[in-house]
Amino acid sequence: MSLGSNLDLLTVTFYGTAIALILIGLYAALVKRSLIKILIGLSIVDSGINLLLVSIGYLKGGTAPIFSPAVIDKNPAMVDPVPQALVLTAIVIGFAVTAVALALVIRLYRHHKTVNIDEIKNLKW
Repeated sequence: MSLGSNLDLLTVTFYGTAIALILIGLYAALVKRSLIKILIGLSIVDSGINLLLVSIGYLKGGTAPIFSPAVIDKNPAMVDPVPQALVLTAIVIGFAVTAVALALVIRLYRHHKTVNIDEIKNLKW
């Protein structure tokens, strides 16, 4: 398999897994009628995007971007830390958004006794 010097089997696997997670999450978010399943689908999409961002920042044979005299003398290729920092922030934000959304679904269930979108849409205030 010759995809170029920058793409090896591991990188292609990460990209494929990330795209598969995004597609599975989109399917769940667009097709399912339960709010809980929709939230799980959106969480899966979030995980897929995070994996894709980390995969983009991956560098085969790269070292951590920590400067020390021993590392500077060798002049190695260093991994870009920006995607890792963005993903770490995105994980925390995604967790908070999911927690708030689940709290809203619980509140909606207590009020309407259902989490089905079709039934909630047909209710009158």
